[in-house]
Amino acid sequence: MKENFAELFAESMQDVNFKPGTIRRAEVVDITSDFVVVYANESKSEAYIPINEFRNQSNELEVAIGDVVDVVLETFENGNGKTVFSREKAKRLEAWQGIEGDFENNITVKGIVTERVRGGFTVEINKIRAFLPGSLVDVKPVRDTSYIEGKELDFKIIKVDKKQNNIVVSRRAALLSETAPEREALMSSLEEGTEVVGVVKNLTDYGAFIDLGGIDGLLHITDISWRRIRHPSELLKLGDEVKVKVLKYDREKNRVSLGLKQLAEDPWRDIGRRYPVGTRIFGKVTNVTDYGCFVEVESGIEGLVHMSEINWTNKNVHPAKIVTQGQEVEVMVLEIDEERRRISLGMKQCKTNPWKEYVNLHKKGDKIKGVIKSITDFGIFIGLEGDIDGLVHLSDISWTDGGEKAIREYKKGQEIETVILAIDSDRERISLGIKQLERDIYAEYLEQHPKDSTVEGLVTEVTARAAVVNLGDDIVGRVKAADVSREKVKDVSELLKVGDSIEAKVLGIDKKSHVINLSIKELQPELGSDGTPANTQLGDLLKKEMEQEEEEDEELE
Repeated sequence: MKENFAELFAESMQDVNFKPGTIRRAEVVDITSDFVVVYANESKSEAYIPINEFRNQSNELEVAIGDVVDVVLETFENGNGKTVFSREKAKRLEAWQGIEGDFENNITVKGIVTERVRGGFTVEINKIRAFLPGSLVDVKPVRDTSYIEGKELDFKIIKVDKKQNNIVVSRRAALLSETAPEREALMSSLEEGTEVVGVVKNLTDYGAFIDLGGIDGLLHITDISWRRIRHPSELLKLGDEVKVKVLKYDREKNRVSLGLKQLAEDPWRDIGRRYPVGTRIFGKVTNVTDYGCFVEVESGIEGLVHMSEINWTNKNVHPAKIVTQGQEVEVMVLEIDEERRRISLGMKQCKTNPWKEYVNLHKKGDKIKGVIKSITDFGIFIGLEGDIDGLVHLSDISWTDGGEKAIREYKKGQEIETVILAIDSDRERISLGIKQLERDIYAEYLEQHPKDSTVEGLVTEVTARAAVVNLGDDIVGRVKAADVSREKVKDVSELLKVGDSIEAKVLGIDKKSHVINLSIKELQPELGSDGTPANTQLGDLLKKEMEQEEEEDEELE
């Protein structure tokens, strides 16, 4: 009897495939908090499958007692005598079969872009991972693909390799298949000058791509607004529906150029009539550069305030230290070039000119005080009222000392008194003097010793080219080599020595070096043809011979 039962059981099992991985039909016989109990009639087996394998993406239970479901046989009667089934693997096999069928029939499928990976994106289709190459994201290459991430979109399956577990999809192919009829209709109706509605699908540094419903158009950054913008994202964002104007349509290359600002009136039209030169208006600083700042006086109209026109006094200071972006400022229209769409503005013209104001309050000869702001190779800058500077040139520091020597007595931050020598408000210059606070000893000397008068002095310094002479009372004279003798002099030191007392004729004053020019030559008689003085008299010659004889006698003694 047993042999008959064994034979019957073996015969009943001949048609049953117990190979792991095969799909079985099983009935749900019980549901607990953790498991779904199924019974496979073919294998006469009951199995416990985790309940999570029967939940959908919304965590809802997909089965009820009595339902018949597909499961995959993982193990038939394991070491514990239990058969193990998997609902999850059955779903996966079903999904693969569905994907293979959709691929063979060229059917569009839906998937969710789950994450960015190298070279593209991962797309989940019925819990099966597929790869979307970056080049197949859209009809045209796009830089910003954030608008597709996390969204459910349509795809075409272009490659299926179950052995390698590899699926490749294309959104581009799905878009082309869906929009082909609309695209053809749109392309035939597009004309330059027409107004169309589209959706912003991508933003770049140079503009925005607008989906017109089957064809993309480029809205260049310069055609988004009449006013200057740095990036399209200032006025547009992905997904925005915008009305644009077709500026150019190249049917051969299938390129569409769009304009947004062209839908509004050009603000530059008749700008000269609205803002005549000299008009004072308020505007907002939109950009600060190294060479100035841009001020928007109305929507779409920006003018440049050059750094030289920002402030009367701080001309070399970076504009960012005076104005900030977003600040409201008052400006004056200086110049308008309607053809080049440029308007020059000035900020300092809306404030009192401190140079003009200084002229009204001061005059030449006034004594003023100020603090030394800087000391340079050519003079001293003094800070004055109205945040302006005056210059004491090296030559106006001292009557007696040279500029380089005299300037060493002064330091930055020191308060000193000066006298105004000249004011030029147009050139924004004020000349000051320190030595003019004292009497001009050279002027007084020349009054007492006019030109061609004879003076005496003591040689204090000798070079090959000149001799320096102390004329007394800190007055310095100079005898150049050409003025030492009527004979040609190559080296002054051969004729004059330090300590020599000389007589010389006054030639005048050297205003630059402030010394008295002297001439010994002018006191000597003119030379004759033989090289002797032309007006030499006999008595003079005899006197000279007698003096020589006396000198010789003294030497003999």
